[in-house]
Amino acid sequence: MNDVWNLEPIYHGFDDPAFARDYETGKALIAQFAAFAESLPERAPAQALREGVALEEKISAIVGKMAGYASLRQSANTKDPEAGSQLGRIMQLFSGLAGPRAAYQDWAGKLPDLMDLVLGDPELKDYAYRFSNLAENSAYLLPGRGEEIAAKLGMSGGDAWSDLQQYLTSTVPVTYRGKRTNLSTIRNLAYDPDPQVRKDAYEAEIACYERIADPVAYALNSIKLETISDCQLRGYASPLERTLKHAHMKRETLDAMFSAIDEYLPKFWKYLKTKAKALGHENGLPWYDLFAPVGAASTTFTAQDARDYLVNLFAGFDQELSDMVARAFDNAWIDFYPRDGKAGGAFCASVECLGESRILTNFDGMFTDVVTLAHELGHAFHNQCIRDHRPMNHGYSMPVAETASTFNECVVMASAIQAAKDEAEKLNLIESQLQDATQVICDIYSRYRFETMVFENREERFMHAPTLCDFMLTAQKQSYGDGLDHSCLHPYMWVCKSHYYGPTFYNFPYAFGALFARGLYAQYEKEGAAFVPKYKRLLHTTPIASVEDAAQVAGIDLTDGNFWRGALDTIAEQIDLFCALVEGGRG
Repeated sequence: MNDVWNLEPIYHGFDDPAFARDYETGKALIAQFAAFAESLPERAPAQALREGVALEEKISAIVGKMAGYASLRQSANTKDPEAGSQLGRIMQLFSGLAGPRAAYQDWAGKLPDLMDLVLGDPELKDYAYRFSNLAENSAYLLPGRGEEIAAKLGMSGGDAWSDLQQYLTSTVPVTYRGKRTNLSTIRNLAYDPDPQVRKDAYEAEIACYERIADPVAYALNSIKLETISDCQLRGYASPLERTLKHAHMKRETLDAMFSAIDEYLPKFWKYLKTKAKALGHENGLPWYDLFAPVGAASTTFTAQDARDYLVNLFAGFDQELSDMVARAFDNAWIDFYPRDGKAGGAFCASVECLGESRILTNFDGMFTDVVTLAHELGHAFHNQCIRDHRPMNHGYSMPVAETASTFNECVVMASAIQAAKDEAEKLNLIESQLQDATQVICDIYSRYRFETMVFENREERFMHAPTLCDFMLTAQKQSYGDGLDHSCLHPYMWVCKSHYYGPTFYNFPYAFGALFARGLYAQYEKEGAAFVPKYKRLLHTTPIASVEDAAQVAGIDLTDGNFWRGALDTIAEQIDLFCALVEGGRG
């Protein structure tokens, strides 16, 4: 089985003649769009709308193909100078579209009969939701050449600072027990069964951040100030308001979710304290034992083992999903193993030109790595479920982005727990799921609180690394309560988490996805196979509806706190079972 993904079907390299041709075609299309935007005042509205859609579809396809290839190359090796150079070149080209596109959107948004034109035209009506949002959001467009200027400056501003953070965290040397390694490898040791390995790895990780904390602090400060300025220039009340509008999500939904989480946080603290005592800690769990295995760990997996396990498992849920998983492994969609220069963590990227996805992981053979693969394959399945939409309807908002991925995790964990050979393995699997749940509830809440503090302070002052560390510790204490040992937290979590260096508030969608998926999985357990078509319709709806309207496909009201409490109840039940198993084992 392949170790790395295959990007050859996209391009054979940056010297591929097809890449050069596509670049020239993209340049010509952007010039054509610019001329089209200038001619709008003299054009018949219906014809101009159709022409604008056709041009946007072509540009999106070709620029997405080039930028996607360069981005994947860079993620696989952040030291690849050609990938970074070409990505910058492509984004520089694409930035020339910002001004003309803003002029087109402003013109279209002000048409008094826009939606009548769209709904009455067979070439446009598929984009009704897109045009509806365009009309609403046109008030936030920068006038004149503002959009073009913002796009060009962003390349040497926020985008560049984000690249710096990724480069520093993927290349920083880590000294562990006298030997040099990389950050991805050292973070994987947090799952090691040996407590001394976990502690030594944690200390090595913290020490390495001290080398890069200052430049990363400059990156974070610069990105957040750019965001604040952008929001002020556009007329958003706050960065959070901008995020929610882009997410097609109501503030009432976010408030309902966090209100429910607040009620259940003590339950998570109970889990952490029970785990701490099981591991011999009296004052809460030290950070280095957050991911410590409890019970008897399942066997390790090769990539082939993971393939066979997931293909067979998902066949019992939906054959379409199972077949896609098989293709992902067999056709080299996945870059598996950690290495120096490779981006940390895991992600899935849609490759529209192939009708496929590409997945990056840092696979280490643990069952948690199999769950991570299932998570990223959920994103790939979501991409597949929306592929028959028109090209500009292939994007979905941040909150629903984690739905299919987390649902896949629920399928995997429910099956594994049911198939556990004995109480020790069952305990290990339940605890592994609670680890994940604690991350997407407590840790995500701490990230949300941290980012809120950063935005509240950035306009008035520059926050050096020690200040950011203090904010991080405060957020962790508020979110983890007395479940963690306050003398052993993770002050540098802001350095390693890429979410702070991309879309604003890209944290709460993980909590949303975890709870939304659990609510959906609870429905699946009640309805069985009859639920699967409804689930796939919901995924299919996500690019063309608000978060709340997409949920209504499954009969869910996201502004109702009872939905979120119901999802949290499923975790609370597991916490009670975990505590009973641990305490029973002590007896």
